Amino acid sequence: MRRITGVLTLAAMVLVGVVHAADDGSAPPDMSKPVQVFILMGQSNMVGLGKIDAGGKGGAAGSLEEAVKQNKKYPYLLDAGGNWAVRNDVRFVRVMSGKGPGGMQLFNNEPMTVTKCKTIGPEFGIAKQLGDKTPSPVMILKSCIGNRSLGWDLLPPGSEPYQANGKTEPGYWGTPENPKGTGAKPTEGWYAGKQYDDDVSFAKRVLTDLNTYYPGARGFDVAGFFFWQGEKDCGNPAHAARYEQNLVQFIKQLRTDFNAPNAKFVLGTLGESKQGSGGNGGMVLNAQMAVDSRSEKYPEFKGNVATVYTHPMAQGGSGNGHYGGKAEVYMDVGEEMGKTMVQLLEAGAAPAKKGPKGKPTPKKKS
Repeated sequence: MRRITGVLTLAAMVLVGVVHAADDGSAPPDMSKPVQVFILMGQSNMVGLGKIDAGGKGGAAGSLEEAVKQNKKYPYLLDAGGNWAVRNDVRFVRVMSGKGPGGMQLFNNEPMTVTKCKTIGPEFGIAKQLGDKTPSPVMILKSCIGNRSLGWDLLPPGSEPYQANGKTEPGYWGTPENPKGTGAKPTEGWYAGKQYDDDVSFAKRVLTDLNTYYPGARGFDVAGFFFWQGEKDCGNPAHAARYEQNLVQFIKQLRTDFNAPNAKFVLGTLGESKQGSGGNGGMVLNAQMAVDSRSEKYPEFKGNVATVYTHPMAQGGSGNGHYGGKAEVYMDVGEEMGKTMVQLLEAGAAPAKKGPKGKPTPKKKS
């Protein structure tokens, strides 16, 4: 099988996908085109703890059934018969550390449908936006587990030890006892970056065996990454203060590890973190906003990294409280993250604007 990576196939197709935009996803995808892969990473809220079941008469407050079937929101989740719809042009694969071959547990491997899920994350809102905007098959590949920090569990390769509060914090492959590590991956116990290693290796395992997870696929592009995380780092002052540096390295390293230098990156903030707030939550929020290309702090992220400010969508909930399990929060955040990804892809595929004499308009200095 020919592997295709780092190509903005989806972005180019967005510009010609007007007819597909009206499709509900029930038709089979065009398998002559490479699968557009979007990798979802983070901790518990990316894993997804939004309630689905209405729980009997009247419906459970905040459930997806209440939102869709009673309040008539997100109508695309239902088919013409009022049952949970099946989106055949978007396949959902979810893996996580656990019981399974090589420590990988498989939870989902089917076309996108609520029927196969016990709870939801932002993936259904994301799938709606991406599925509507391209005639190519799409894979939503979620590889993550809860209660993991960027400053320790998800610490990316290339992260060096550093001093904080009078002690040395471990770098990648380091441990509290040996912060600098040995230069080799520890064979026993936990170490800095172990969850990064696991989540990335599981996603790669899926893509290596692509036909098992997307039957009929003829190659793939890793077109983008989604990241929703930060709760655990807020509980550690050293990790919160280091969050921006770790996040920058995380974005760069993911693109390297998946050989996808042009893949877009969209992240969501913690819903409880309000702009202007202080403390550890404020530091993490500031770091998340700093990598957004609109901040212009990191020129290499211009037009390819975007941050979704989720506070207005959180309905007063918090990441640690899993937003009370309110499905609307997960749906709204997912839709906004999906829209933001589409905007990045469309902008990346847009041709240069012509000036008055038919020449490309000069770029403004940033």
